Amino acid sequence: MTTPGTAQPTRAELGAAPTTRPTRAELAAAADRTIPDVLAPGLAVLFVGINPGLWSAATGWHFARPGNRFWPALHRGGFTPRLLHPSEQDELPALGLGITNMAARASARADELSSEELLDGAAILTDKVGRYQPRCVAVVGVTAYRIGFQRPKATFGPQPESLAGARLWVLPNPSGLNAHFTPVTLGVAFAELRVATGLPERR
Repeated sequence: MTTPGTAQPTRAELGAAPTTRPTRAELAAAADRTIPDVLAPGLAVLFVGINPGLWSAATGWHFARPGNRFWPALHRGGFTPRLLHPSEQDELPALGLGITNMAARASARADELSSEELLDGAAILTDKVGRYQPRCVAVVGVTAYRIGFQRPKATFGPQPESLAGARLWVLPNPSGLNAHFTPVTLGVAFAELRVATGLPERR
């Protein structure tokens, strides 16, 4: 049996071309757009991105930019039976998974968001979690979590507090700009969350 997160990267993980590639004009026009959540009541895990990037806003797919490691990490962590393309995001609820964001508006970089946007986003997220009642909420980005929830000393992993009754977890940011984590170590972090939530390994 393969230890979660230890497999070598596949060609797909290293940057397969998406089925739709936005033009520069389409990417520029996507700034400040919002995209729909992938959400259903009673999910096992609701993943929370920081905010949509321009590629996601242009396509309508979460974590869509080539080089973002979210989808490979989800598969390496055993959440999905195969590597899903961002365009297949609507398959997640059947697996007990969903995606939303801390801040709704798209930007080229997450650091373009203001503290006020993240604080407001945390309040909106809390209300959303109360309505949809996922068992666990996993924020992918510790800096956004620290700012939005005013927890300046928060670290990765399980958090001591809950969120509207849901268990709260912080994962590394899967952006390709986050050089502190490799595809393998991201997979390990996601696998730790899956084990903690009691979901079976899907491979």
